Amino acid sequence: MLFHNYIKSNNLHRPLILDGATGTKLIEHNHNFNDSLWTSIFNITNPELVIKLHREYLEAGADIITTNTFRTNYLAYKNSSIEISHSSLVKRSVNLAIEARNGRKILIAGSNAPAEDCYQTNRTISHIDLIKNHHLHIDELMSAGVDFILNETQSHFDEIKIIAEYCYQNKIPFVLSLYFDDELRILSGETVSEIIEYLKPFKPLALGFNCVSPKRLHSLLTEIELKSDWGFYLNCGDDNSLNNKLKCTVTPDSYIDKVSHFPQSNYIFIGACCGSSPSHIKEIKRYLDGKNIN
Repeated sequence: MLFHNYIKSNNLHRPLILDGATGTKLIEHNHNFNDSLWTSIFNITNPELVIKLHREYLEAGADIITTNTFRTNYLAYKNSSIEISHSSLVKRSVNLAIEARNGRKILIAGSNAPAEDCYQTNRTISHIDLIKNHHLHIDELMSAGVDFILNETQSHFDEIKIIAEYCYQNKIPFVLSLYFDDELRILSGETVSEIIEYLKPFKPLALGFNCVSPKRLHSLLTEIELKSDWGFYLNCGDDNSLNNKLKCTVTPDSYIDKVSHFPQSNYIFIGACCGSSPSHIKEIKRYLDGKNIN
């Protein structure tokens, strides 16, 4: 109900607007990211840059900003050489988004990434470590003050089950956002349709799709009918990799042109993923205001 209540209380007649890329955008300004923590290290070394980016997305029209915590999860923290506690790292990261919000009536999404590399097919850690990683990170994000957990780029069924069961049992509001391949399967082999059916009893705020191309999501939407709340934020880069060489190849105008041709328009949120910028979010806001979706 969180999203619907926000829409109602703010008298919106359109979907919620999620922000755009954080990590790939920060790398444009600072290439000194950490191999384990990736750009979440900037929450410690360059917090002003993170706050500035959050504020740029808010000024562009975002209703939801995402914490720069894609790699503050416990296993990434454990493999880093950072000297502060895991709890302190997550809290500092969330506080930057809270500071950027500055009392505005917007939502803060706590980013919870896959425990291992987003595009890694084979599991290299134990199931116990996988459980610990997600339980700890979700708890720390909620304790630090996020409004809901945005589980991003999830593509392995074992993680999806851990996340969905834990959030449901503990009454934690969450979005489960999937990454899938051209065969409309997540990397562990299950179809997107199978995952959607599995998630129904756990009542996520919405089902999401991220870091895929507009063409790939279009293929999915022509194959299945989404009956529950859903949303998307699509890859705007030159490939589907998270690296310091990714460049934006989907302009704000062309992004809108691509998503306007989707066969369904009943999504509850829309944003943009890797390679995007505040300019993409500004154009999404202009498009939705003009379309006036009810």
